[in-house]
Amino acid sequence: MPARPAAPASSVLTRRGLLCSAGATLLVAGCDVPALAPGAGPGGRVDSDRPVPVGLLVPGGGSSDRQTLARNIENAARLAVNDLQGVQLDLRVYQTAGDPARAAAVATQAVNDGARILLGPLFADATRAVAPVAAQAGVNVLSFSNNPTVAGGNVFLLGAMFENTATRLLAFAASRGKGRVMIVSERNEAGEVAERAIQRAAQRSGASIVATRSYDFSQQGIIDALPGIASSARSSGADALIFTAGSEGALPLLAELLPENNVSRSDYQFMGLTRWDIPPATMELSGLQGGWFALPDPGMTAQFESRYAAAYERSPNPVAALGFDGIAAIGALIRQGGSNPFSVEALTQPSGFAGANGVFRFRRDGTNERSLAVAEIRDQRRVVLSPAPRSFAVGAS
Repeated sequence: MPARPAAPASSVLTRRGLLCSAGATLLVAGCDVPALAPGAGPGGRVDSDRPVPVGLLVPGGGSSDRQTLARNIENAARLAVNDLQGVQLDLRVYQTAGDPARAAAVATQAVNDGARILLGPLFADATRAVAPVAAQAGVNVLSFSNNPTVAGGNVFLLGAMFENTATRLLAFAASRGKGRVMIVSERNEAGEVAERAIQRAAQRSGASIVATRSYDFSQQGIIDALPGIASSARSSGADALIFTAGSEGALPLLAELLPENNVSRSDYQFMGLTRWDIPPATMELSGLQGGWFALPDPGMTAQFESRYAAAYERSPNPVAALGFDGIAAIGALIRQGGSNPFSVEALTQPSGFAGANGVFRFRRDGTNERSLAVAEIRDQRRVVLSPAPRSFAVGAS
């Protein structure tokens, strides 16, 4: 799995992450952010004859869950470092504890230590805190967040984007004659962000949004909303319903109760903005049989997970792949040469980069595009209907 830019084609996470980033606690008492040292602020310029300093900001130093995430991200990053050929990195790890004030402090420390680019942090509010520190030093940030509200300027996101997933699904649905789509979403921040992403995706996919329905994020809220969802599906002439909920939220209840309200897979194509194969028990839900969802290249993902397990004797958390991807992109940019390999122009090159789960590229607005497959649940198994492209069409964005 070489860390190199993806070759141009001759012709072409996680909802949990968004909720975590929205709900992280802002703790500032007793945490003073140090000033940048005199003369700090090298920007992204590098001396290719010496190891390039890279600051990796991980959420360790807090709860055990965050320690585990931090360890997974660092492990995957070091796995990618081992793949680099002809590139020397000085990878320095800083623990943020998932706290914005501490993230700003360690970002300052990383820049003072000479970091030419920052990889991380994970949560959106920590990313907001890091961005101005890095900008003052002329350093770009590759954040692990998937929250588009923190993208832009000197911040580029590695986390899976709702709009990217929705575009892939809606374009596939339109190609299969299922392009009249109704959105069914939770009435909370995650649901609202997801709904807006689907609306934007529809403008680029050939599909049309013919109705939207939301529900209070509770069991009773879902039950109360079912008659309205069923009525809108029938009156709108929808071919398909796309759900923003995941298996840890409302999805199982919707899958069970919608068919009882005459909204079944025999009449409508069900689609999901989240992974319906995680956990595998989701694929056992009778209401989701025949349903479609998008996922990273399964073959590339399996290869990464196998390598990680062989190196660290345990399976990686899905977020670990973002650490690998960041180092893969950084290494590829250094290998291309030049004194400023981390410029916006270099980061947003149309051909993108080869990562743990397939190819990806950064967009000018700081979000990303990932190559995705479309799969169907069939007989409680995942069956790929449309494979993930292995390269991007140069010029598309």
